[in-house]
Amino acid sequence: MHIRITSSLRLTPKIWSATRSRIRKYSALAQKIEHGTLPEPISIPHEQLIPRRLNPFTLVAPELNHLRSCLISLLGSAHPGLTEIAEYYFLDPRKQLRSSTVFLIAKATNGLGKGWQNKQWTAAHEVTSGLGEQLDRPLQLPDVLYECNPSMADDTASFADVFRLQRPTIHQLTPPRPPSPLEYSISSGVVSPPLLLPTQIRLAQIVEMIHVASLLHDHINSSSDADSGHHEGINNKLAILGGDFLLGRASTALSQLGESEVVELIASVISNQVEGEILRMDKVQTPTLGLVEGPSSLDEAWDMYLRQTYLKTASLMAKSARGAVVLGGSRDEKIWKDVAYAYGRSLGIAHQLAEDASALEVGLSDLRPGLATAPTLFAWEEHPELRPYIRRNFSVKGDLEAAVDYVSRSSGVERTRSLAHAYAQKARDSLHVLPESDARLGLEALASAVVN
Repeated sequence: MHIRITSSLRLTPKIWSATRSRIRKYSALAQKIEHGTLPEPISIPHEQLIPRRLNPFTLVAPELNHLRSCLISLLGSAHPGLTEIAEYYFLDPRKQLRSSTVFLIAKATNGLGKGWQNKQWTAAHEVTSGLGEQLDRPLQLPDVLYECNPSMADDTASFADVFRLQRPTIHQLTPPRPPSPLEYSISSGVVSPPLLLPTQIRLAQIVEMIHVASLLHDHINSSSDADSGHHEGINNKLAILGGDFLLGRASTALSQLGESEVVELIASVISNQVEGEILRMDKVQTPTLGLVEGPSSLDEAWDMYLRQTYLKTASLMAKSARGAVVLGGSRDEKIWKDVAYAYGRSLGIAHQLAEDASALEVGLSDLRPGLATAPTLFAWEEHPELRPYIRRNFSVKGDLEAAVDYVSRSSGVERTRSLAHAYAQKARDSLHVLPESDARLGLEALASAVVN
């Protein structure tokens, strides 16, 4: 049988030419592929990955609200003046950096220590037995505190680098067995773990008491609104008594935490703050030493400034963060305690550097005689004639005006902000050994927030 090609299937010369052109094109493409030369890739647009950003204060908003609502009734006072002072400071939602640090550190480390299961059980037992209500009753009696500092170095050289934190080897540890539930007849449903323990919430309250006591004592020497949270109507005597009252209440609450290591840690903060305030004073005179002068060299000035910043500001953040980890069952896990301490110390220094930079930007309204701050020390590097002013702690009339002028003609404020960002980064770097969690992201965001 013969097949005839009809005219409709015959290719015209024009069509045949175009077809041969396509064949050559595809043949060339095939040869490229055969010889390993791939054609140009097609560009496919991908959605850019954006790192998660969390608001650190939103993560602990319920705990902060609970803290503020309980603090006033917790303090208790026989005098309305002390109650008014407490309400003015404690009900301000802006004053929440230190308690937020405690809450976030607690959330990031709870469950990492081998004592966590016992802590959970104890918290559940307190709820069912009524001990929790006893812990929350208004404070009545002061207590005695003793000095103790953590083992980590606080010398000037140690401020230069991030603490060397080695990632721990993960071992499957059998947690200690809690007391028999039959002893207290606790149902299994009650022992669901709270995200934060009552003692950790109480620690945050204690931290706020100590911080506000420090603000009140600062008010004695300064009328600056920004520096001391100045409240009209609080005279020097009431500021002294109000601060002492809060320290007494903090001492009572501290004794109820049930962890001697935390008691010693937080108690040492009070003496740290006193030492820091003495370093900051413009005139320190004793019968034996006479009038103590300020630093004579730039290195000595930086040494005093960093030490004063740690004692007055960073000590509270560092030691309270460490205390939160201990209360979460990590008494024997040094790595988690050191992470918390390193984070809190760098965070506190970054925060104070940012505050000092802002104070010099505002000008004279937020300055007072005393130890030179970072912007002035940077200005000293560029203007050596600042030395005599710093040497006498700006105690002569006109010294502060001259200092502001020198700083404004230098890069002191900008360099201070850069240093603050560097310490904020050190705080973030210290978190790298912690497991990933929203709380860890919140801590990273908090370090950014204090310098922005």
